[in-house]
Amino acid sequence: MHSLSLRALACGLLLLVSQAGLAQTPRTVLLENLTWTEIRDQVHAGKTTIIIPIGGTEQSGPGIAVGKHNARAAFLAQKIAERLGNALVAPVVAYVPEGGYAPPSSHMRFPGTITIPDAVFEQMLESAAQSFAVHGFRHIVFLGDHGGYQKDLDQVAARLNKAWAGKARAIVPPEYYASASDGYAQQLRQRGYRDDEIGTHAGLADTSLQLAVAPQMVRQDLLQHGPRLGQADGVYGGDPRRASADLGQLGVDAIVLHTVEALRKDTQAP
Repeated sequence: MHSLSLRALACGLLLLVSQAGLAQTPRTVLLENLTWTEIRDQVHAGKTTIIIPIGGTEQSGPGIAVGKHNARAAFLAQKIAERLGNALVAPVVAYVPEGGYAPPSSHMRFPGTITIPDAVFEQMLESAAQSFAVHGFRHIVFLGDHGGYQKDLDQVAARLNKAWAGKARAIVPPEYYASASDGYAQQLRQRGYRDDEIGTHAGLADTSLQLAVAPQMVRQDLLQHGPRLGQADGVYGGDPRRASADLGQLGVDAIVLHTVEALRKDTQAP
């Protein structure tokens, strides 16, 4: 009898521990991994900044998978939100303007790229931002990982801020894209890399960042042992053959640091 009682007690304790574990809010900044009540409670507790990571589905030469921007935007947004401490991260926006399809232009000349019109893209972002404002978020941050739609982001933010009149605020921190493009290129120049190697798309800079963020998306053997690639291959003005995760980490650290510093200034109460 005594043995049965101990077993029953042990089972009861295990059940309580299990239920308590299930009841705990997971330690995550990703909105889609939280329930609506957990989101409500976190907003009430002060997590009133929401980061919308914006990527894109486009070709990046034969050496990088087409989801490059989506993986990078998601990774960096999570790091930035964790460092801020008062932010959550929305699902990644993977459908963005990438050129025309009748006839195919820009990245749409390469299979796998997905495009939508600028007006549709802007409307989607506005609707997402309005949704977050309704639910109590006061700072809606657009982090765009691709250069082609930066003007769209600025236009969306301007319209939202005019409509909200201070009740909420849309923010496009220029430090995010500047650190990932010109700022990162300058870091690489200081280490002796040339502009014709660094490139603007799918070159050394782009590939190194991806190796630091999502190495499984890079076909490094193909790049290192293959011929130099050019525009016909989808590589613009660069050479990815000497790319490395260590070089990419320099860029990742700078992007996160400068964006966090900018957002802390932008989201301070007046």
